[in-house]
Amino acid sequence: MDAMRARRVPVTAAQLAQQLGVSERTIYRDIQTLAELGAPLQGEAGIGYVLRRGAFLPPLMFGADELEALVLGARWVRRQGDAGLAQAASNALAKIAAASPRDLRDSMAETSLWVPLGRPADGAQPADLHVQPVREAIRYEQKLTLGYQDEHGSATSRMVWPFALAFFEGKRLLAAWCELRGDYRHFRIDRIASVQRHDERYPTRRHALLDTWRKAHDIDPES
Repeated sequence: MDAMRARRVPVTAAQLAQQLGVSERTIYRDIQTLAELGAPLQGEAGIGYVLRRGAFLPPLMFGADELEALVLGARWVRRQGDAGLAQAASNALAKIAAASPRDLRDSMAETSLWVPLGRPADGAQPADLHVQPVREAIRYEQKLTLGYQDEHGSATSRMVWPFALAFFEGKRLLAAWCELRGDYRHFRIDRIASVQRHDERYPTRRHALLDTWRKAHDIDPES
């Protein structure tokens, strides 16, 4: 199920067998068993199999390391994200816990991995009010007008096309195309004095801006 969940196109029994290190006969037997149990599978031998889109999947099962990774990540988001992200992280953990067996719920509650409160670096605020509207503008590919203070303390107004938001320890950095400079620019969230979202969408798709920016700055797509 996990192997098929990770794919968007049908996968053959031969491909599954190679990926999982078992025989094709084992794959066919397991697929038949899953189908009899009501798994949302489509396909046939020789063509390939795929999980039906939008179909209900049974509760996910996580190993101890996977649970610790999820809990640690959610705790980091609750510490470093804005109020909306922090609440979303708490909600996600609650949903995972509700769908998990009791022993896994206990493991989540008892994990010893924590994100210390510490002190925000460089005087940045731990929950900046501008983060959420910036995130929403990125999601909907909307232009932003930023009231910004540069490194020399000079106030400026920029019309930008936001496409990425980086979360560092105690800092948040917006990556955007700046209409004034005609190039990519990075804006520290703690230096933004005001944010105005526009209904107007910027003319280039977000993924295209992100891809060009990554190549220009030699950034790993998986980072």
